[in-house]
Amino acid sequence: MPADHIGLLIAALLMMLIGWIGLFQLVTTALPRIGGELWLFFGLLQLAITGTSIPIVRFFNVRLTSLMQDVPPGGVIVRQSVWIGLFFVTCAWLQIPRALSLPLAVFVALVFIVVEIFLRTRELAAERE
Repeated sequence: MPADHIGLLIAALLMMLIGWIGLFQLVTTALPRIGGELWLFFGLLQLAITGTSIPIVRFFNVRLTSLMQDVPPGGVIVRQSVWIGLFFVTCAWLQIPRALSLPLAVFVALVFIVVEIFLRTRELAAERE
């Protein structure tokens, strides 16, 4: 296990704890208002989903990387986890005016996937040079 992955997993645990505990506190104690509570909800949701997805994304990156290549660095894993968190926050935001539908969610997911593939392809090409 690379050294930066250990710190990454510790940071993920802290993000999960802060995000999920904060969301629980917010949902159980605050009134649903448009304003600071809404932005706090989005921030905590991003933190919670990103922290939760870091170990899962790391597992898939380590498992699916061939033995001839190095494991992706921690920054790539964090970026991919942030995309997942951003997808969930975007879906939550679209659900407020009831604009979220399955085709729209799939389209948003595909946009994030295409952008990540583009970024990762450029990184791998730069590493080979």
